[in-house]
Amino acid sequence: MLWVKALHIVFVTAWFAGLFYLPRILVNLAMEPNAAATARLLIMARKLYRFMGPLALLALGFGMWLWGGYGISGGWLHAKLVLVVLLIGYHHACGSLLKKFEAGKNTRSHVWYRWFNEVPVILLLLVVILVVVKPF
Repeated sequence: MLWVKALHIVFVTAWFAGLFYLPRILVNLAMEPNAAATARLLIMARKLYRFMGPLALLALGFGMWLWGGYGISGGWLHAKLVLVVLLIGYHHACGSLLKKFEAGKNTRSHVWYRWFNEVPVILLLLVVILVVVKPF
């Protein structure tokens, strides 16, 4: 089970790297007036988003394997699962925002994207606290 836990941590870390970087690209897209630079940023964002999907699935798959091995015990795990659902929603929201940029229909400012970029940091902090401290 330790191998499964190690792989879960690796894929969660890799998924979060994408969750941290893709919104940062969206900030730059919202600020970029140059069409050539915008096209380059869109390519980067598309490739990153496609790469993040399998990482998320592997993180979730190994997490469910752990869940099956250890079961659900403690309120901390229920709270963590709620946060994981929010992270999946955030992942999909990033994809929706990327599609709007691709269609030329972005309506949000770079400031909004800067705040949006902070969401996974807060969620990661809460998840780590729940997993390590197990407050309930």
